[in-house]
Amino acid sequence: MRGMFTCGVLDVLMENGITFDGAAGISAGAVFGCNFKSRQIGRPIRYNKKYCRDPRYCSIWSLIKTGNLYNADFCYKDIPDSLDPFDRKTFKNNPLEFFIGATDLKTGKCVYHKCTDGGKTDIKWMQASASMPLVSRPVSVDGHLLLDGAIADSVPYKYMEQKGYNRNLIILTQPDGYRKEKSELSFLVKIVLRKYPAFVRAALSRYKMYNKQMEEIKEREQKGTSFVIRPPESLGISRTENNPDELERVYQMGRREAKRALPALKRFLAL
Repeated sequence: MRGMFTCGVLDVLMENGITFDGAAGISAGAVFGCNFKSRQIGRPIRYNKKYCRDPRYCSIWSLIKTGNLYNADFCYKDIPDSLDPFDRKTFKNNPLEFFIGATDLKTGKCVYHKCTDGGKTDIKWMQASASMPLVSRPVSVDGHLLLDGAIADSVPYKYMEQKGYNRNLIILTQPDGYRKEKSELSFLVKIVLRKYPAFVRAALSRYKMYNKQMEEIKEREQKGTSFVIRPPESLGISRTENNPDELERVYQMGRREAKRALPALKRFLAL
């Protein structure tokens, strides 16, 4: 739910007519970032506030019954198909390229998918990218067995650079200077996912990968090749926050930071 910060940033960009040639989303960045391509201002904060306390959305009951803390049918069918419709027509017609990354259990590497129409396959990739280990079932799509993309590639700036995007806006949900520590749940990952040693290795070393990425992003920011928007302080919100007031607070923080950065961002994009 730190992704509510990103939602606030993206909404301000859309309100100001700012768009890009391409974008990539990982985990929450995939399931919320897709609304930037469908041009649906306010959609993620709206449905998250409405359903965050609904046991059909996220609950221990769902985890026990389905193997997913975030109920897959409710999140990836009921909400986008009927409860808060995802604008697939606009998504398909928007020329912005949108990529999603998820971690392959067999290789421990991040694999990417280019979304085209917001249909079943695209939605399946979004689900895979946001499926947290230990509280989600692996997602099978396009010959891959996948979980959370952030395990292997927390911030996809290098992927975008490899695709030819050499001037990028990077939205982070941790403040400047934040570094990860080794997960306290490493032993559970070893046990639950022991059939996938490559994935386990990636998960156990994720903090090292993430910290290296933060150093590289800082270098790009200082060189002026990337523009970074991040919160000024820790968001202080749970990954599975179910208090709508907290979601709104973090969303508004994202809006404030985007508005503050807007003049400099416009100069960066004009270069």
